[in-house]
Amino acid sequence: MLHSFEERLASNYDALSARLREAGDYIAANPLDTATRSLRAVADHSGLAPATFTRLSKALGYENFEELREGMRRRLERRQASFAARADALQGASDGGSADLIRRTREASLSNIDRLTDEIDTAKVDTIADHLHAARRVVLLGGLGSTAIAEYAAYMGNFLGDNWMPAGRMGASVGAALSDLDRRDALIVFTKPPFANTSIRAAEFARARGVYVLVVTDTHTCPALRHASARVVVPTESPNFFSSYVATMFFVETLMAMIAQRAGPTATERIADVETANRALGEVIGL
Repeated sequence: MLHSFEERLASNYDALSARLREAGDYIAANPLDTATRSLRAVADHSGLAPATFTRLSKALGYENFEELREGMRRRLERRQASFAARADALQGASDGGSADLIRRTREASLSNIDRLTDEIDTAKVDTIADHLHAARRVVLLGGLGSTAIAEYAAYMGNFLGDNWMPAGRMGASVGAALSDLDRRDALIVFTKPPFANTSIRAAEFARARGVYVLVVTDTHTCPALRHASARVVVPTESPNFFSSYVATMFFVETLMAMIAQRAGPTATERIADVETANRALGEVIGL
C-alpha cells in the first residue's frame, strides 16, 4: 500500500489530467504550505481552483484534501523531530569509535562541498555578488542554528564597508533593522529546518518593500523561498544529530571573496583601515 503523497503521485501521475498534475507538482514543491494553510489559501497561492485539489486528493486515494494535508503534517512533524532520531542513530552507530565518526563526518562534509560546487549555477552566484556589492545596505539574518553563520558573514562584510549589519543581534529589534530598507538594499536570510519564524516573516516583509532578498537554505520546501529574489540550496548531510554548516560556510566565504573582488582597491583600503583601528585599540596582537 502506498502511504506517502510522493509515492501516490508518482504511481498515478500518468493517469492524471494536466490540471491535476499541476496541482500535484505544486504540493510536492510546497509541502509546508500544504500542511499549514487552508485549502483556499493553497489554491490562491497556486493559481488553481480549490476543486482541483479536492479532485487530486480523491484521485490519489485520499478521502478528501484534509486527509492529504494531515499526511503532510505528520511527515513534517517527523522531520522536525529528526534531531532526536538522528541522535539516537548516532549513539547506535558508536561501535566504530571516534575514528569512524571522524571519517564519516569528513566524508559527508567533502561530499556536501562537492555537491554544491557541481550543482550551483556560477552565473547566478555572479548576479548575487553584483547585487550585494551594489546594495546601499546589506542586512543579514539567521535564527536558531543559523545565527552564527549570519554573524560571521556580517563580520566579514564589515571589512568591506560599513553598510553590512546583522539583524536582531544581542536582542536588538529585527524590525528596526528592516524598517528603513527599500529596493536599494539587500537582505540575506539563512534558515534551515526547523525554520525560525522570524526569518520567514522578515523575508516576506523585506520582499514586499522591494528589497533584494537572498535566501540560503538546505531544502526546496523552505517557506522563505517564495519571498526570495535569489535562492541558494546548500547540502547539509551529516552523520551527526544536527545539519552540517560546512558547505554553507564554503558558500559564504566564496561569496564574500567575490564581493571583495568587485570592490577592488576600495575594499583593500577599508580592510587596511579596519586593521589599523584594531591594532590601535589593542583588539588584536600583531604577528
